[in-house]
Amino acid sequence: MNILVVEDERNLADAIVRIMQDGNYNAEAVYDGHSGLSSAKSGLYDAIILDVMLPGISGFEIVHELRKEGNATPVLLLTARTSTTDKVEGLDSGADDYMTKPFEAPELLARVRALTRRRGDVVIDEVKFADIVLDLTTHDLSCGEKKVHLSGKEFDVMSMLMSSSSRVVSKQDLLTRVWGADSEASENSVEAYISFLRKKLSHIDSRVQITTLRMLGYRLEMFE
Repeated sequence: MNILVVEDERNLADAIVRIMQDGNYNAEAVYDGHSGLSSAKSGLYDAIILDVMLPGISGFEIVHELRKEGNATPVLLLTARTSTTDKVEGLDSGADDYMTKPFEAPELLARVRALTRRRGDVVIDEVKFADIVLDLTTHDLSCGEKKVHLSGKEFDVMSMLMSSSSRVVSKQDLLTRVWGADSEASENSVEAYISFLRKKLSHIDSRVQITTLRMLGYRLEMFE
């Protein structure tokens, strides 16, 4: 399972990643609110460990935005705040659990296990952009009555692009989140899968195209 850690204290964030990895999870960290929100929307994570006090956007705001868009990824809020009012605000914003610092590694792992077990309570089974629909269960990409099946990597790349809406997704982000931070895959791998997806979009007669922005990355655009 893939865990996203959003924590602006880098040493703590990296320590949490190691705890998750020791618990046999795949985990990666981002260190500010805007990066956290963008990563959380990617659809690639099974749970999110989210600090409340973040530069840019607070943890409360991130959860609220995710839930407003129908994103049901389980969220564990992590904070030094201990008051009941803060806990209530966190849970009311849409978080699934609330844990105060400092914490012990075994308890953190136990709470993440509980979150991922409960994930089936709310299921989001598709992502839409313009005239295309991506089925998160079957990995089928459809436009109207036409559909095509995506391979594992194709699905991961398309999921990131669709979840990012019209925002640019860099090659490096795709490499890190789809192939993994320790992968030896190169940007040529990203380019190859973008080419595969362009052909499949054409095959289902979609008006959506994957646009390349030189030196920046890719984004989806709808053409009439």
